[in-house]
Amino acid sequence: MRKLILAAALSGSLATVAACSGSADNANEPIDTVATGEAAAGDMASEATTVVDANTATAEQLAGTAGVTPELAEAIVAGKPYASVTDLNAKLLETLSQDEAANVLVSVFVPVNLNTGTEEEIRLIPGMTDKMVHEFEEYRPYADMGVFDREIGKYVDEAEVARFRNYVTL
Repeated sequence: MRKLILAAALSGSLATVAACSGSADNANEPIDTVATGEAAAGDMASEATTVVDANTATAEQLAGTAGVTPELAEAIVAGKPYASVTDLNAKLLETLSQDEAANVLVSVFVPVNLNTGTEEEIRLIPGMTDKMVHEFEEYRPYADMGVFDREIGKYVDEAEVARFRNYVTL
């Protein structure tokens, strides 16, 4: 009787572990961001956006990006240098709403250092989700961008990894 109960408990545990971990065949497949409720990140991946570094861009370059007026471009240039994207975001919030500032950050950004960036900086990356913030931090330190591509590529497709690369540095 004891052996039967032990066998039943063991098989139940194994079934639970197998169901939670998924099969080895799909362990390295990216997560479908739309299916997991991360539609914002998936939508962002489909956009081919050129990202301008706020610390190196001219007022003319900034004014040519979406959501940036000539006046805002001048204000961004006047605020240089930005130690981090949080400083740039603070400058944007002086004249823009939270949503408008987020829209500007899609095309004007200060790259986040993957090894030293704060959670707040990582969260400002357009399309970032709680899960991806965790994954960005979990794989620190990054030896090179190849490590970033490989590790983050476990969770999103190649297009999304390439999009994230526009917002990060080492």
